[in-house]
Amino acid sequence: MITQFHHKEFLPLEKICAKKEELGSCISLVIPTSNEETTVGDIVTVTRKRLMESQPLLDEIIVIDGDSDDNTVRCARESGATVYQVSEIGDNKIVSGKGSALYKSLSVVQGDIVVCIDADIRNFDERFVYGLIAPLLYNENLAFVKSYYTRPMIVDDITLDNYGGRVTEILVRPVLSAFYPELARFYQPLSGEYSFRKEIISHLPFYSGYGVEIGLILDMYKQFGLSAIAQVDMDCRCHRNRPVVDLGKMAFGILQVLLKKLEEDGKISFSERIYSKMISLNNYQWEETPIEEIKLLPLRH
Repeated sequence: MITQFHHKEFLPLEKICAKKEELGSCISLVIPTSNEETTVGDIVTVTRKRLMESQPLLDEIIVIDGDSDDNTVRCARESGATVYQVSEIGDNKIVSGKGSALYKSLSVVQGDIVVCIDADIRNFDERFVYGLIAPLLYNENLAFVKSYYTRPMIVDDITLDNYGGRVTEILVRPVLSAFYPELARFYQPLSGEYSFRKEIISHLPFYSGYGVEIGLILDMYKQFGLSAIAQVDMDCRCHRNRPVVDLGKMAFGILQVLLKKLEEDGKISFSERIYSKMISLNNYQWEETPIEEIKLLPLRH
């Protein structure tokens, strides 16, 4: 079984900070962004005030921006984050995407523990950060910690309980149940909030797009087993819900990673190359969108 915690069991914050000081850890928060001006400023501000100024748990807040064309970068900087553009870090020939941003962040973060969170959380508070840090401080055998939560979907001011996580329930959990049943009990395998030990994760590949999370789970499990992985209950998470067409494109990239991992593990085989364009019906018009998850080699190999 996957080890589970609740974020409140590690409180108070003073206790977590004392443990960090005892271990001499350096902790970095990484936030990948792409047009998140409405939420990123509040996330950075709350984190800086409560987990840097009030309690010395974090050592740095880094925003990795994927060429936003709104005010995301300005909001992040004014709120106190150090901001990098993805194109400014390392090899600018690497294909863009969420996974690429997280991969490149490893080249600039100083922490031995790294926490990643998405920038679209609407009910953000510090639990999304300290709840992921504490398990690594108190459990030296853990290397990778995922968050989980209830995910309501808000449509026209109407809240639909447990309607979030559509890609997980329609695609990812069925595949895990069929091929990796021991991993199917991850409540939120695609959650964008997780933490890891940088030294360990630097030896694993990343996938360039939205398949980065499921790729990391499968590689962590293959290399270190379930005993190195935990998940933490964060109660409820509200965020920007995407249209079904966008979710289809996201799912297509995630499916590519799942199929590649299944082939690597000898569970399936293909006689021809997988088509790399998502065929979508958008407003009664067919469109084909090139989507290809590129495997980025470990930083240390």
